[in-house]
Amino acid sequence: AGSTRKIISPVCFCFVGLVEICLMHPLDVVKTRFQIQRGTSDPTSYKSLGDCFRTIFRKEGIVGFYKGILPPIVAETPKRAVKFFTFEQYKKLLNLTPLSPGLALSAAGLGAGLTEAVVVNPFEVVKVSLQANRDSFKEQPSSFAQARRIIKKDGLGLNGLNKGLTSTLGRHGVFNMIYFGFYFNVKDAFPTSPDPSLEFLRKFAIGLVSGTISSCVNIPFDVAKSRIQGPQPVPGEIKYRTCFQTMALVYREEGYLALYKGLVPKIMRLGPGGAVMLLVYEYVSGWLQRNW
Repeated sequence: AGSTRKIISPVCFCFVGLVEICLMHPLDVVKTRFQIQRGTSDPTSYKSLGDCFRTIFRKEGIVGFYKGILPPIVAETPKRAVKFFTFEQYKKLLNLTPLSPGLALSAAGLGAGLTEAVVVNPFEVVKVSLQANRDSFKEQPSSFAQARRIIKKDGLGLNGLNKGLTSTLGRHGVFNMIYFGFYFNVKDAFPTSPDPSLEFLRKFAIGLVSGTISSCVNIPFDVAKSRIQGPQPVPGEIKYRTCFQTMALVYREEGYLALYKGLVPKIMRLGPGGAVMLLVYEYVSGWLQRNW
């Protein structure tokens, strides 16, 4: 029964994650476009969130919002399986340490995020390179062709299919540390409701706040990741090299707020999306424990 639960649970998460990607991917494209543009001096700069949506739709069509969708779909199965499976394993291991339960949950989330980042980073490199392409969808290379192009040109290492790994580790580690830690610590601080609808809303609200706070804290890592993995300002010249060097460079050239580019579409996606994932985790885990 235990092994069956370990198999079924990630499958459920993968299905929900797939639906979330299909619905929310346009926001991810918009977020990436904002993060890679270099201030108002950039001739291709978007004036606002609405302007970005209108420009993409006018120049690239509705399918422009789904550029780079295949890599996250392909990555979804290992990503969700790794996230929730490793969170459970780290949580069990850390429960044997002197750490307080609250701190142990946050540390387990950090470990799960770092492990997840290693799995998803190559997919992120391909996804960002496709999302940055402003050509029409028909003129864009396929995900597999883009991956082959990156490998042929730069290899599999930190300059090729795994570039930006440190930023991805920071993004996922910080997000999951707060995401899991905040949710499970705060959830127990508020009384449960005997009404199933109110109880669902209670958990959803806490999950929404958890996803929102996590997105606000980790976005500088996200901006650095997009700059490193996206096109460099001058072809053939690498300007954005490492995570903290990129953060410092963006801050120096564009100001503090530039480290928060793409925050609105990110929150619009990961706020409710994060709440849904935690609710699925809770309800599916509870159902499996009762029935398996």
